[in-house]
Amino acid sequence: MPSEAAPLVDVSDIIRLVGPDAFQRGQGYARLGSVVETHWDADAEILTGTVRGTRPHPYQCSVLLASTPGGRVRPTSSICSCPMEVDCKHVAATLLVNNAAQVRRFDRVQVASGLAGGSSASVTDTPVGTPATGSPAWKTALSDLAGGPSTPRAAAHTPMALQFELREQLLRSRSRWNGPTARPAGAAVDQTATHRLGVRPVIRSKTGNWVRSNITWNSLAYLGNRLELEPGQQLWFAQFAALHRATRETFSGQEADWLYLDDFQSPLLWRLLDDARVIGIPLVGSKKDVSITVGTRADLSIDVRTDEAGDLRLASMLAIDGARHPVSAAATVGDHGIYAWAVAPWTFTLAPTERAIGRDQRRLLGQPELVVPRDDVDEFLHDFYPALRRRLEVTSVDDSVTLPELARPELLLTVTFAPKQTVRLEWAWRCDGARSALRAAAIDDEQAEIVERVERLTGGLTPNTTLQGLAAAEFAGTVLPAIEAIVGVTVETVGERPDYRELTDLPKLTVKTVETDKRDWFDLGVYVTVEGRDIPFTKLFKALSKGQKKLLLVDNSYLSLDQPIFDDLKLLIEEASALAEWETGLRISRYQASLWAEFEDLADETEQAATWREAAAGLLAVESVEATPLPGGVKATLRPYQQEGFNWLAFLWRHRLGGILADDMGLGKTLQALALMEHARGERQDIDSQNAPELRPFLVVAPTSVVSNWVTEAGRFTPGLAVQAVTATESKSRTSIAGIVAGPDGADVVVTSYALFRLDFEAYQAIDWGGLILDEAQFVKNHASKAHVCAVELRAPFKLAITGTPMENSLADLWSLFAIVAPGLFASGRRFDDEYLRPISGRPSGGAAGARFAVSVTEAEASALASERLARLRRRIRPLMMRRTKELVATELPAKQEQVLRIDLAPRHRKLYDTFLQKERQKLLGLIEDLDRNRFIVFRSLTLLRMLSLDASLVDEAYADIPSSKLDALLEQLDDVVAEGHRALIFSQFTSFLGRAAERLDAAGIRHEYLDGSTLHRPEVIARFKTGDAPVFLISLKAGGFGLNLTEADYVFLLDPWWNPATESQAVDRTHRIGQTRSVNVYRLVSTGTIEEKVMALRDRKAALFDAVMDDDAMFSTALTAEDIRGLLDG
Repeated sequence: MPSEAAPLVDVSDIIRLVGPDAFQRGQGYARLGSVVETHWDADAEILTGTVRGTRPHPYQCSVLLASTPGGRVRPTSSICSCPMEVDCKHVAATLLVNNAAQVRRFDRVQVASGLAGGSSASVTDTPVGTPATGSPAWKTALSDLAGGPSTPRAAAHTPMALQFELREQLLRSRSRWNGPTARPAGAAVDQTATHRLGVRPVIRSKTGNWVRSNITWNSLAYLGNRLELEPGQQLWFAQFAALHRATRETFSGQEADWLYLDDFQSPLLWRLLDDARVIGIPLVGSKKDVSITVGTRADLSIDVRTDEAGDLRLASMLAIDGARHPVSAAATVGDHGIYAWAVAPWTFTLAPTERAIGRDQRRLLGQPELVVPRDDVDEFLHDFYPALRRRLEVTSVDDSVTLPELARPELLLTVTFAPKQTVRLEWAWRCDGARSALRAAAIDDEQAEIVERVERLTGGLTPNTTLQGLAAAEFAGTVLPAIEAIVGVTVETVGERPDYRELTDLPKLTVKTVETDKRDWFDLGVYVTVEGRDIPFTKLFKALSKGQKKLLLVDNSYLSLDQPIFDDLKLLIEEASALAEWETGLRISRYQASLWAEFEDLADETEQAATWREAAAGLLAVESVEATPLPGGVKATLRPYQQEGFNWLAFLWRHRLGGILADDMGLGKTLQALALMEHARGERQDIDSQNAPELRPFLVVAPTSVVSNWVTEAGRFTPGLAVQAVTATESKSRTSIAGIVAGPDGADVVVTSYALFRLDFEAYQAIDWGGLILDEAQFVKNHASKAHVCAVELRAPFKLAITGTPMENSLADLWSLFAIVAPGLFASGRRFDDEYLRPISGRPSGGAAGARFAVSVTEAEASALASERLARLRRRIRPLMMRRTKELVATELPAKQEQVLRIDLAPRHRKLYDTFLQKERQKLLGLIEDLDRNRFIVFRSLTLLRMLSLDASLVDEAYADIPSSKLDALLEQLDDVVAEGHRALIFSQFTSFLGRAAERLDAAGIRHEYLDGSTLHRPEVIARFKTGDAPVFLISLKAGGFGLNLTEADYVFLLDPWWNPATESQAVDRTHRIGQTRSVNVYRLVSTGTIEEKVMALRDRKAALFDAVMDDDAMFSTALTAEDIRGLLDG
């Protein structure tokens, strides 16, 4: 059982959910201990239970609890793995056992703790940790723990008792419609009145009497301290009242002065009464000299005897622990116990029954002796005794009556075979030719075993059941023969019995690709046959999608879907369907060659369209791409890995497949792309005039700061390419894009910026391009941006994304790029999120599987799913993305040393930072739960804390007199760097802080260059640093994180950490790249005890973002989440 139970659920609400029949059966399950385990998920408000039933494996059920405005908890819906599926006896048993666990939550250990005085130690004025005068500290501490002489004696408590009283119910009448509803029974008990045994709490007065003293069941909680009640006893009374609230069958608001034992529907009452004895709560009467005894077992039966006249006399008998009690002075305790009373003197005797008390047994209590006349004895024994015996224990104590042996009832099943694959079942008992209802007959242990065997086959017995379709076929084909083989069960059939047969041969699978009129897409045909029968694909896939275990065919045959081939087929079809989610049929994109390969591995036969075979064969053989001679127009010697990259690009170009070149920064991605365009130009020159439309230029889109670099690099490495740069809009330059392409010099390559591409998109869209190349493609990672939409919509047979950071924040970045270069590789962003991003990151699916009531997967299952989806993702992208790291291919690069410099804030700075931190934390912790709505406010506060970690004056000039420890540390480092003849790049995301650094450098006489987004003459500034002798270059991270080659520097200082490791890597790679001949030293300056340490920790968790695609056993990161932000604000 769980350590913490769900809230108590009122019995009336349980009955309302499952119905009275299921509730009654659930009580039996709970009483027999069939509930193996319960678990309460407080966040989801779901109670789950594992319940033993008639099948070999326990049933699993879940029930959703909801709180009402009045504080009451009600069950609103439930599910179960049993045949009933919802609102069943297993749900009722789970709720009842949970109620019991809640009542026992404060168990005997806590009660014993209360008795020991642990919860009632005296409060003194001695400060915490101060030893008592004259006593060493160790003695005081050990005495407190051991309860020795130095421990103050527990304060005296007021004893409590449970008071019993027999009460007569008063009926309402027209003349008496108000006033009390019950009164104490007198010494002359009115045998015609309804009697109930009531109980209430009482306390001992100063005179030694047990008195009520205004204490009631409702006032216990707030009168406890005033009356100085013993905590353990007060807790017991609270449990007693809670058990009453949780198990009574009707809801009547708050408890009255008296609680009545017949309302207690849980046998846990007997355990509570036993606990009362253990902790010293006496059971007392409302009158003097009342004796109250709790026994161990009560039995009810009927005794039959013959009197002197030959008549039969039937008398009810009640025995408690073997002692006889008159049934006329007895009543039930719930359905699990009986109490008897006597007067003069007053005595009450209570005891539980071995089995639940049925309605028939209740009628025996108070029933007068019956007389069967002598002439009617035979009729009684023949007609009435069998029915009576099946319900009650009947004996003849004096052996004056010989009771006949009963005929054994047989279990009868009538099976009616109706049209439309329908089977109707009717269960009954048959005895001496007469039928009785299924649950009306009393059965012995042997017959109970027969019922249990049948229930193991059927999942439970219901008097009348109708089965249709697959359920009817499976029953008639498998279950019915097994029932017919059970000795003691008679089966009678009505109607013609169909030949339901299970197909047991292994399925055979054939898949085909068929050409369509839609570019890049092929129809996918899937055909399954079993024992020569064609299985309809649509019907099969619907059955697989619904999780059906078997499929029924029109000829009454059926087959099991619980086979590995169908599990694999379902996953592949779901992926293919998702990829073509806007199509009416099942289709596959030519970019999905790896998916086709998995279909081939699964299928017995395949048939491929010729064009599909050509595209798929190339993609599947990507690891053995044939070498392509380097065009003569390329004026450079490629390194081996660059030649390999060029071969791969040429392969993609030849097959008109897009891709992502994702090499590390500084490995020559631009050169490889230029070599491809020179190769394409050479191919186009060899094409005859009939194919002239293929003579189309490439469009290169790059950040504004990199456009000129493309022109320079093309002139250096591929001088034969006619490269035209577009640096203004058509309206501003008064030159059309079409005019540039068709001008006298022509254009093999047009280079433009993302901004101009977006602004003049209609002009670019009007051109027939030979290919699109996106440099620094992370600029279009936002699929909602206009630039991304333009890149998707531009017509080009070949698209290539070039970026060293294909993923910066989230796996969704990768989807955005493939949506441009390989449309059809993945489905929509929403489906990609459900299929890959959520499972890999461990978040619940946004689809139906993520519904609040879904049964939670285990951590192991979630991990297995993440591994499976991660492996599938790698398989899908492997042919279309190439990434090499400097450590892997550029082994000649000098070493890169990285170090974190931890800097303590000055005392005044520290005090100011802590003040701001507490203020911002209080403001934000209520907002980050709805991060989307409050994103601006949240990130404004985070930015303020980051700026305050650098320099207090960045937040407010009033703090300009507070020194910046980080700038002090930077200047100390630069003194040595400059003195030894080294050159350094200094990066920060805050231009205001770079300005402060520039002021400090000027004051120290250290020459420097400065670059941020507002710098007008960017190329001149860069050239001045590269060719000049200024030892320091101050660069904003956004303006200088890409497109720069600054190998002249060998030191890098990152003044403020960022949670995206790719952004920092880009900055460092401005100098640690091909061409660098010296070791590169990287220093990250981090202010201790600030948000910067939290950012570093978050950065480390996200550092595996890139490796997750290429390396095994890695895991994807996600974008900044509310949990991440909560961690940043921790003290």
